[in-house]
Amino acid sequence: MLRTWVVLWIVAAAAHGCGQTTLLAQPPATSSSDQPITAKQRADWFALETGGPESIAGGLISAGWGTLFNKPSEYGTHWEGFGERYGMRLTGVAVSNAMEAGIGGIWGEDPRYKRSQSESFKGRIGHVVKMTFLAENRQNRLMPAYARYIAISGSNFLSNTWRADSEATVGDASLRTLLGFAGRMSSNAFQEFWPDVRQWLARKKSANP
Repeated sequence: MLRTWVVLWIVAAAAHGCGQTTLLAQPPATSSSDQPITAKQRADWFALETGGPESIAGGLISAGWGTLFNKPSEYGTHWEGFGERYGMRLTGVAVSNAMEAGIGGIWGEDPRYKRSQSESFKGRIGHVVKMTFLAENRQNRLMPAYARYIAISGSNFLSNTWRADSEATVGDASLRTLLGFAGRMSSNAFQEFWPDVRQWLARKKSANP
């Protein structure tokens, strides 16, 4: 119970800090994508990345995979174990996103992914990879995504304090950190190419009613 309250406190504190810091540091929101991210946009990003369709789908797949192969074994292969695995992943995602949005607000790091301006497939793939490790600052200049580094690594090592013993080692946390960056790269790729796929499907549907 204490661990749960610690996690909730971290999420609340980071989200609160995100709102307070950016509200003071950022100019009023405008419709231009070149404007610095606002406190509301940070909160919207946190909500979408934590509880949006992509996150829910990822949680279902992760929990289902873990239940199928009984990893970690402490949870078992039943529905209760599935729920515990899903909840464990959701807790980690929430803490990581809150840390990235909140800490990044101190120096204006934008956690959002912006699609590439390149028209070549190679250029867009390069942008997906690059923006896994970089972010825009308040001046719309690229910088190392320090808040993301802190959030992904910090949340995974912190989660060792409430995870099952069989996956609460330094090696497990390090592997989860690597998978966290791989997951961010996959999310970037989805945001980069899914709009094109959706338009292609729409055109195909209209051409073949």
